[in-house]
Amino acid sequence: MAQALTRAMRDAMAEDPTVHVMGEDVGTLGGVFRITDGLAKEFGEDRCTDTPLAEAGILGTAVGMAMYGLRPVVEMQFDAFAYPAFEQLISHVAKMRNRTRGAMPLPITIRVPYGGGIGGVEHHCDSSEAYYVATPGLTVVTPATVEDAYGLLRASIASDDPVVFLEPKRLYWSKADWSPEAPAAVPGIGKALVRRTGTSATLITYGPSLPVCLEAAEAAREEGWDLEVVDLRSLVPFDEDTVVESVRRTGRAVVVHEAGGFGGPGAEIAARVTERCFHHLEAPVLRVTGFDIPYPPPMLEKYHLPGVERILDAVARLQWEN
Repeated sequence: MAQALTRAMRDAMAEDPTVHVMGEDVGTLGGVFRITDGLAKEFGEDRCTDTPLAEAGILGTAVGMAMYGLRPVVEMQFDAFAYPAFEQLISHVAKMRNRTRGAMPLPITIRVPYGGGIGGVEHHCDSSEAYYVATPGLTVVTPATVEDAYGLLRASIASDDPVVFLEPKRLYWSKADWSPEAPAAVPGIGKALVRRTGTSATLITYGPSLPVCLEAAEAAREEGWDLEVVDLRSLVPFDEDTVVESVRRTGRAVVVHEAGGFGGPGAEIAARVTERCFHHLEAPVLRVTGFDIPYPPPMLEKYHLPGVERILDAVARLQWEN
């Protein structure tokens, strides 16, 4: 996935001279996860620029660049490092088009490595998607596959509106039969995909939890459950139709994500599924999420993150006896 992300930025910069990459250590070092490796050497430090440790300043600078016709791609290095930039994000990035009655779009892509599973600590493993999803004016996407890492990042950079691009850190080293010279086309922003078909229940998930759900679906076969897995890919806009179609077919649903449950994306998804699928549901929509606590120390994260056993426990509670 890391290679696909790098290639997406490289191809976008080669095709469009207005695309600029900026962030802490993105130049000579190539980023803390090496996602921008080689971009400064190929395109120069004027287009792949190291910045001071000042996230509000980075995003504020990107706002000015976008207002003058550039397409900045900002790297926030770690999820919780983006919090100092929230004032710029919420007050200006998300509102500029509406504030100017459509005259001033802001084509900014904000790359945020997020989520756990790498043995990190708080400020390095937050699942901060709920903040972005709750802010009108932002598009929020998160790839779970190598193909989507390339395709969705290219679409984000090409968008005329600001996109928060959430990169699952634990999937940076995931591999696939993918060619950087001929990347496969993928559906655009706003389209969810059924990654595994099934008939017993639907697992609704995204980003780092997709591989876990697919593993759970395979393990569920031993219990006699045939689980469908829906990968949202895009949290805003939310592909409600694909989710509703799946749940109406299976009659049962579990939403799975690493972010906390209270006020997390799963709460909104469960509400929407209930509103549109009430007469098709055989059981209440359940959620398997991270716990409502600050991110735990590395030795405890395996208990905090949704795993196969917790997902199967939820599936077992879907009132099968009725």
